[in-house]
Amino acid sequence: MDEERIIVRSAIPADIVFADEIIHEMESSAIARGSGISKRSAASLIEKIDNGKAVVAVTEDGEWAGFSYIETWDDGKFVSNSGLIVSPKHRNQGVASEIKTQIFELSRSKYPKAMVFSITTGAAIMKMNTRLGFEPVTYADITREPGFWDGCKSCVNYDVLQSKSRSNCLCTAMLFDPSKN
Repeated sequence: MDEERIIVRSAIPADIVFADEIIHEMESSAIARGSGISKRSAASLIEKIDNGKAVVAVTEDGEWAGFSYIETWDDGKFVSNSGLIVSPKHRNQGVASEIKTQIFELSRSKYPKAMVFSITTGAAIMKMNTRLGFEPVTYADITREPGFWDGCKSCVNYDVLQSKSRSNCLCTAMLFDPSKN
């Protein structure tokens, strides 16, 4: 059977219909992997879509296949690449890599002087980040803004983060510094 063609593009207002499906898949995938994830609300994803801060993958038939978004921190000094998720039906087809590339390009075009960061426990994301020029860093090298770290409260590993005074956790922090590239 031929694989469906998947289109990865900037999200548009009509894509808000996928918000509930996306947040459900984010949570269920984290549970299945036994890893932590910062829970998002449908409203927060809709806000990202409406503000031009999201990338979505859809099939030619309009089925949701993947998603990611960006957020700025410290008055635009930092941009986080967050929430990368691919529908189980469309995994292992290069969708995550294409989304990661486009969300990184969106970060760089909207905030060219900002440092772009990502935190993850996933080796695949670390490899994608490395290909884009990210380097592993300590948590002290990324945003210290409480709002970012408050997003970790719903993660199963939040107690680890708190016990380490937000200096490290099970996630690896990775940073792209435009002044070095």
